[in-house]
Amino acid sequence: MALTKEQIAQRIAKELKDGFYVNLGIGIPTLVANYIPKGINVVLQSENGLLGMGPFPFEGEEDPDLINAGKQTITTVPGSAFFDSAMSFGMIRAGKVDLTVLGAMEVSEQGDIANWKIPGKMVKGMGGAMDLVASAKNIIVAMMHTNPKGESKLLPGCMLPLTGVNCVKKVVSDLAVLDITPQGFKLLERAPGISVEEIRSKTAGRLLVEGEIPEMKFEV
Repeated sequence: MALTKEQIAQRIAKELKDGFYVNLGIGIPTLVANYIPKGINVVLQSENGLLGMGPFPFEGEEDPDLINAGKQTITTVPGSAFFDSAMSFGMIRAGKVDLTVLGAMEVSEQGDIANWKIPGKMVKGMGGAMDLVASAKNIIVAMMHTNPKGESKLLPGCMLPLTGVNCVKKVVSDLAVLDITPQGFKLLERAPGISVEEIRSKTAGRLLVEGEIPEMKFEV
């Protein structure tokens, strides 16, 4: 069974390491804040000027003045700090962010990412993704494996305008966890009940499968 968006975020949260500074992109990545493992201390950074972002607020407890880069209401944790976006992007461009989690429309087998523009559709601009893909030490993509037409979004080469080149290290989709390697997408884990054959049929890029591929495990 394909993962929900919450389960994708929960699986990505297992990649967090103690002491990491982490930027969460718009969409599925923002949900990672709700699944930080116990005993792991990470500092979540938002490019609109915040260090120390907490989980989403409960209904009725939202503060409309406290938002992330995606305009969603958020919470803060003790010791959080506010500053202007120039300082925030200075942190990003100086390589101070250990891990960035981004959504994507397409990812190529070389680790290219397209996540900002569909030709012919109006967009406000690339936003902070351009700086994040150029400067982050590690980029994990959270995405659906196929588009609404059932076509693969993991491709030999991206068809949409690129955000970054050779920058993605890992993909967590609703079907699988994959590393980006010189040989293409390497299958590490599969969603519960999803076969290797289904993943292979829905991955247009090169797919490397070695040995038995375990199913992802989730806490009940």
